[in-house]
This record gives sequence, C-alpha cells and structure tokens, in this order.
Amino acid sequence: MQLNTLIPRTKNFKPAPVGRGGTRGKTSGRGGKGQTARAGHKIRPEARDLIKKLPKLRGHGKNRSRTVRTNRIPATAVSLTSLEVAYKAGETVSPATLVAKGVVRRAKGRPPVVKIVATGKITKALIIEKCGLSETARVALTKAGSTMGETIK
Repeated sequence: MQLNTLIPRTKNFKPAPVGRGGTRGKTSGRGGKGQTARAGHKIRPEARDLIKKLPKLRGHGKNRSRTVRTNRIPATAVSLTSLEVAYKAGETVSPATLVAKGVVRRAKGRPPVVKIVATGKITKALIIEKCGLSETARVALTKAGSTMGETIK
C-alpha cells in the first residue's frame, strides 16, 4: 500500500465560489453600485420612509415644545341635568362646589375649568360663578331664573 493508491471514502467537496460575478458571482445578487452593493450597508426601514413622506403635524408652529401648552387644563363639560340633580334652588355653582359635590374631579390638583352645556333641562334658579357657559345653556339658565356672576369664556 502506497500513499498514491489511497482513495478517500468521501469526495473532496469544494463549495461554489461566491462573490465573483453573475448570480453567484460578479455582483453576487447585490445589483449595481452604491450603498446597497457595499458590505455592512444599512437601509432604514420602509415604515420610517413612509412616515417621512407624511406632512408635518400642522397647527403647532415651528417649535412644538414652545407652542403647545402642555400644562393647560381642558374644560370639563357639565350638563344642565347634572346641575338639576346635584343642586338645590338658590345654591352657587362654581368649580369648587362642583368638586365638593362630586360632579367633576380635580384636574392636576386644583378645581378644573368648567363649561356648562345645555344637555337636558333645568328648572331651578342657581347662581353661576367662574364657569363657562354655552349660548343655549345661558338661555336655559336665564329662563329658569338663574343669575350669572363672574363667568369665563
């Protein structure tokens, strides 16, 4: 037995050369030149490209952090029906009394900005103070005999 007479049990397998042209060579399925042809290239996700195409948020000015009032308390709507249930005739309706009676909750640790809206009916004469009023609510309350003290817009 000599070395040149030995035959391997398995064939000598060489993997096909990749990255040297064609589908498995030349551009190796990477297409043409540029960013995509380079090793380690990163393309942003498609979703981000779509978001970039959308128009910027409108109505906030140039610098949103300066133009948007984050500490502003939005007005809480209170219906005439809830006033009818919670108050007796002649009582004063104000944000503080509304919180005390449990009609509205505190907003950021203080009584909220309240706007009375004309949902339902009212028959009692009340004293309204420091509350916003819709036009129809103002008409309904004056018809019921209510007096408006210091109101807000």
